[in-house]
Amino acid sequence: MDIQQSNEAVECQIEQLKSILKEIGSLIIAVSGGIDSTLLAIIAGRTPGVDAAMFHAVSPAVPERATRRVRAYSHSENWKLTIANAGEFNDERYILNPIDRCYFCKSNLYSYIARQFESQILSGTNLDDLSDFRPGLKAAEQHAVRHPYVEARISKAGIRNIAYFLGLENLAQLPASPCLSSRVQTSIPIDAESLRAIDRIEVAVQERLKAKVVRCRIRERTVEIELDTDALHQLESDSRADIVALVESQISSLTDVSTISFAPYQMGSAFVDLPG
Repeated sequence: MDIQQSNEAVECQIEQLKSILKEIGSLIIAVSGGIDSTLLAIIAGRTPGVDAAMFHAVSPAVPERATRRVRAYSHSENWKLTIANAGEFNDERYILNPIDRCYFCKSNLYSYIARQFESQILSGTNLDDLSDFRPGLKAAEQHAVRHPYVEARISKAGIRNIAYFLGLENLAQLPASPCLSSRVQTSIPIDAESLRAIDRIEVAVQERLKAKVVRCRIRERTVEIELDTDALHQLESDSRADIVALVESQISSLTDVSTISFAPYQMGSAFVDLPG
């Protein structure tokens, strides 16, 4: 736990969250399987007086590990969970992978939830997200989605502190894992088979190197494997050829790829021409 945040401060944040959730009353949380939305769902499900339901969207952009995680927590926490495809792959604007692709993804997600449920929609957006490039926040605003962490002024570090405080160590240590489409460079069209290949590569490389972070980036004619510092150093002393062969075995469907490279992990590096 962050030593700068006392147990008393963490308890205060939890109570703030519970107060917000109780005020809303009937709600549905879009649960991706990441730490933010999963923790929010756990707290909502454990708070008396809150009628909480959870929604998890599945598509080729969602790693299978995330869906398994949501199912596991749903079972252990006794959630009212709905799993469905929100339909972003039927939206040509999303498939074309513009800089604001996330807007079209979230628009499809929130529109689907709103058609199926009457409850207030909540997201796991945290305070830090407001300073990042997040086109999905515009879609959230258009669908009157509420962000309890933002309302309670809770950052990503605060979320991890809360998870540790609640004894959810595995969740607290969960690395960030945005959707698989975020691995594809802006303007390169999204396709399902490429995303499945990305997922297979990341799982295989992570298991091979015991890496904390693996990102398989699809760029023009290049697959770039981004790794955390320790894994990248291990790769340099390990057999790089073995990893290249492992990647090549998973990308037979990506016929335009001519180069496989390695680089340090950089958040959001598949985006190009970011505004501002």
